[in-house]
Amino acid sequence: MPATTQPHRPRRRRTAALLAATVSLATAGALAAALPADAHGNPGGHGHKPSRYQDVQLLSFNDLHGNLEPPSGSSGRVTELQADGTTKTIDAGGVEYLATHLRDARKGNPYSITAAGGDMVGASPLISGLFHDEPTIEALNKLDLDVTSVGNHEFDEGAKELARLQNGGCHPTEGCYTDKKFKGADFPYLAANVLDEKTKKPILKPYWVWKKNGVKVGFIGVTLEGTPGIVSADGVKGLQFKDEVETINKYAKELQKQGVQSIVALIHEGGFPASASYNYDCDASGSGSGISGPIVDIAKNVTPAVDALVTGHTHNAYVCTINDPSGKPRMVTSASSFGRLYTDTTLTYDRKTGDIARTAVKSANHVVTRTVPKAADMTSLISKWNTLAAPIGNRAIGYISADVGNTGTESPMGDLIADAQLAYGKKLDPETDLALMNPGGVRAGLTYKATGAEGDGVVTYAEGFTVQPFANTVNLQDFTGAQVIQALKEQVSGTNAAAPKVLQVSSGLTYTLDLTKTGADRVVTDSIRLNGSAIDPAATYRVATNSFLAGGGDGFTTLGQGTGDVVGTDDLTALADYLTANSSATGPLTPPAANRINIVQ
Repeated sequence: MPATTQPHRPRRRRTAALLAATVSLATAGALAAALPADAHGNPGGHGHKPSRYQDVQLLSFNDLHGNLEPPSGSSGRVTELQADGTTKTIDAGGVEYLATHLRDARKGNPYSITAAGGDMVGASPLISGLFHDEPTIEALNKLDLDVTSVGNHEFDEGAKELARLQNGGCHPTEGCYTDKKFKGADFPYLAANVLDEKTKKPILKPYWVWKKNGVKVGFIGVTLEGTPGIVSADGVKGLQFKDEVETINKYAKELQKQGVQSIVALIHEGGFPASASYNYDCDASGSGSGISGPIVDIAKNVTPAVDALVTGHTHNAYVCTINDPSGKPRMVTSASSFGRLYTDTTLTYDRKTGDIARTAVKSANHVVTRTVPKAADMTSLISKWNTLAAPIGNRAIGYISADVGNTGTESPMGDLIADAQLAYGKKLDPETDLALMNPGGVRAGLTYKATGAEGDGVVTYAEGFTVQPFANTVNLQDFTGAQVIQALKEQVSGTNAAAPKVLQVSSGLTYTLDLTKTGADRVVTDSIRLNGSAIDPAATYRVATNSFLAGGGDGFTTLGQGTGDVVGTDDLTALADYLTANSSATGPLTPPAANRINIVQ
């Protein structure tokens, strides 16, 4: 039997939630430390007067995406920078280990809060996604999560389903999955910038205040304003998404009026660090430091009343300081994704002012290693839901000869999905010419090594579900050749100019992507070929996409303008059918070479 931690402690009242400091692999990020000698004094009680300064521990993570079990392949590893400048990879993630790490970190830290930066659910593996993420909410409750912002994926199934995850109740169509009614989250989801179109009010709480022995810390939660462009139209129907900075500044003033001076913003928007190593020094000088992306402008404009920013969305790891509008450095953190890291931040609370002493803020990212004992309550939870999912999840749908990766501008997994959708499209209409797949919909790769008893090279339905968990349909539309060319140019122009979204393409479609150029010119028009022939701007082409792209998602407005629509089955079924038809135990599928796009850098 695996080693286990002590049984999970009974749930405490929200106003007395515990958390703490940590001992493990870490990256240190600190503003400075210059406080009086009593900065870490006694917390009060037993007749003693509390010291003026009280350390408050903030443990945070983001973008869990329902990864209860340890993620496989590259999704389950982090890169660590070594003292000699080399790097190594470490297996990481899994809530059995995350629970142990968080509980160990909380020991000896009576003033401790756990917060998250959104996307706790959505795009989840089968063990959670099959049950509309009820298992993940149960796990987060056991993790003693205090508060989280919403992310874009919290809206994958719409506002009503999000409200159910918050408040409880059985699924409206599938009912209860066990003999117990789903209780919902016992932590608040914050959605300060997500408004009901009719009432113009936030659909969930905009902020929440943690309190203990006179210490008060407020949390404001927002998701990225651009959520409607990356979520299906049905998921955001009837909702408005407001500017992140304006919203945070508005509610910071409201908290201050209520006497709350210590404020943390939970922002589901992020940045792109200069290094892929979780423990790089963001604040050092040189090419291997720093951060770019949307969070930089947000951090520079959020009111100085906010003391720290916990971020997410980009699935990157960083602990950085970015100057606030007054020119003072402020901590901005992100803990990668899938539960592979958590951030431990020390906020020194000044009881005299009620504010955080910013010069003393310390923060570090820590690896959720798999070398610690598993948390017994999480093992039990995973076993319960796996038992319910097994009849569906363990079914073999295909065979592969090697890992099918999902990384890179063009990935083998992306090409495989596009090929599967083209094959399915031809079943619906033999005139189907090509298929396009959005890169954000390729949630994982396929791993050759068995994760269970299925055997090496066997692809199970559960593994396929992890790759494509959204239940998008495969749609057929007619486009002119000019529109096909324009759609390819939208990968690197318009809303995608700064951060290209390179579509994964089916076999037969080739072109050159010249990243040394700018904007739409990066797609070399004269290079675009279909089965060796140039695309004819005046001709009509039958194109297979998923329903997300067919609705113009991810900034591909042209793909929302097709005609002759045919709506087919869900995309996972198309993938499963393709794998079953094109592989066997004796003839496994060879991963695509990912050479359809000629990339010039």
